[in-house]
Amino acid sequence: MAADTESETRKRIVILGGSYSGVSTAHYLLKYVIPKLPERPSYQVVLVSASAKAVCRPACPRALISDDMFPQEKLFVRTDIAFEQYPKYSFRFINGTATELDHGNRTVSIDLGTDGASETIDYYALVIATGASTSSPLLGLTRDDEFLRTKWIAFRQALPNAKSIVIAGGGPAGVETAGELGEFLNGRAGFFSSKLENPKVPITVVTAGSRILPFLRLSLAQKAESYLAQVGVTVVINARVTAVSPPGAGTEDVSSKATLTLEDGKTIDADLYIPATGMRPNTCFLHEDLKTEEGRVDTNAVTLRVDKAGPRVYALGDVSSHARPAIHNLPNSIPVLCANLKRDLLLAAGNEESAAGIDREFKEDTRETQLVPIGKTKGVGALMGYQTPSFFVWLLKGRDYWLWMAERWWSGNMIAKG
Repeated sequence: MAADTESETRKRIVILGGSYSGVSTAHYLLKYVIPKLPERPSYQVVLVSASAKAVCRPACPRALISDDMFPQEKLFVRTDIAFEQYPKYSFRFINGTATELDHGNRTVSIDLGTDGASETIDYYALVIATGASTSSPLLGLTRDDEFLRTKWIAFRQALPNAKSIVIAGGGPAGVETAGELGEFLNGRAGFFSSKLENPKVPITVVTAGSRILPFLRLSLAQKAESYLAQVGVTVVINARVTAVSPPGAGTEDVSSKATLTLEDGKTIDADLYIPATGMRPNTCFLHEDLKTEEGRVDTNAVTLRVDKAGPRVYALGDVSSHARPAIHNLPNSIPVLCANLKRDLLLAAGNEESAAGIDREFKEDTRETQLVPIGKTKGVGALMGYQTPSFFVWLLKGRDYWLWMAERWWSGNMIAKG
């Protein structure tokens, strides 16, 4: 078959989502799966992403303070350039947003974002890796990289005049953001001091839970709270935010003052407000029968197929229900998904069951694993059930929030052939 990207006979493997899971899956398929298929030139990987650039999202709690925190050419990377190593006929990048999945007719509609332009493409196989959006536009790609930069600029312009900051959410994003802002604005208490007295800018973390960092053991959460106190951050537990005035403060307008109303009726005023209360799965383009009650893609936890969506449809990453949303699950889930996709493609091509092999099975590692930097020198965490000293949290994550390994994700070298 001619290597024509517009060929009507093209078997498109469409991947929705251009962050860690989507980019890594595309690389894995192009490196290890498609070369093993019959009629290799008939397959094309199509990667669809709302942003033309990928961002090292874990770095946002520090990056939002200043462009000087990280080399911008490493923080933001053009996605299309990461795939120049492959034959042109085998890969296509679409800068657009999925607006509707018709899993009956096996098509996906894409908003191309310019002058109302759109495109509907058919897929032979589909991988849903659209991730999840943060409540605050400061903490990830809720749209594209330019929108994120615009929000950072607005926040930075307001920061010098802020006399108080409130962050809602006691998970890693909230704790890390509080730690970064606290150290940047207030410095850190002396070696023998357990608390920074009279911080220049008091920062408050409010959480609906009974403690911060619920995925870590209590002793680590308590240590994190003590580190926060050293940079002028106060933690308020059992305090759910029920209303924000004016509406849109912290979400649409990241630089406005806000009054937060808590569940018990008390109010808190803030010159700057950052909602870091979890993630919203990016599944608005999916039919409701493909979602769980939490809004994630209803995914087979063993095979990573989306059984209700028909043949050769899969999901992984933060948008999928197969495991807890965590980046450390990807090195295990991507090879499983791609192996099962390869098996399904071989069967569809007419291979016998014996030649196609058997399904690979995913098993989530549920051991305590989470690293949470608090400022540039401290942090708490655990790896595979073992407590990690503060120095190693800094070494692995806190010094640059995984930027040191971002290139390996974008190049496809992070996921070993499995």
